[in-house]
Amino acid sequence: MLPDSTAPQIIMGIDPGTYILGYGVIRVGRRHPEYVATGVLDMRKIDGHFEKIAYIYREVSRLIAEYVPDVMAVESPFYGKNPQVILKLGRAQGAAITAAANAGIPVYEYAPRKAKSAITGNGAASKEQVSVMSQKILDVALDPGHFDATDALAIALCHYFHIKSPLPAASGVSDWKKFIESHPERVKNK
Repeated sequence: MLPDSTAPQIIMGIDPGTYILGYGVIRVGRRHPEYVATGVLDMRKIDGHFEKIAYIYREVSRLIAEYVPDVMAVESPFYGKNPQVILKLGRAQGAAITAAANAGIPVYEYAPRKAKSAITGNGAASKEQVSVMSQKILDVALDPGHFDATDALAIALCHYFHIKSPLPAASGVSDWKKFIESHPERVKNK
């Protein structure tokens, strides 16, 4: 079940990676989503994959303590040609999810194409397009050098649009007939 989309809440978005992990934090529940923070965890100087995973867990736990999100939205690892890359991304995602789970924060996962489509209307949008649109939606100017951070903002915004949507799929109902049966108060008879 999705949370009440009108209640004020903090959404933390995570774009997992083992070299650079992006995070973005927004506040929702008012008239428009509001920018809170973005940043990256840079692990390029950390030797060893498992040391990076431990670092992700510690730092995401610290970010959770700092921003106190009500929910976390994470980007799912995309399909690639190299299974080792997918495995490593999955581990990075798992470390972030574990930090959220240990803090009692619900986690939602979104495919990269879904987030791009939610922000730009195009599931094949470039990182630059996602960055520009995320900044426009939040009315903020950010350093365009950190696409991992703006990708994380896009994941947070994707979750916001998902919970705000009146469409049946966003409510966990698969078709309009079931939606109407589940929500008769939302149907006006003429």
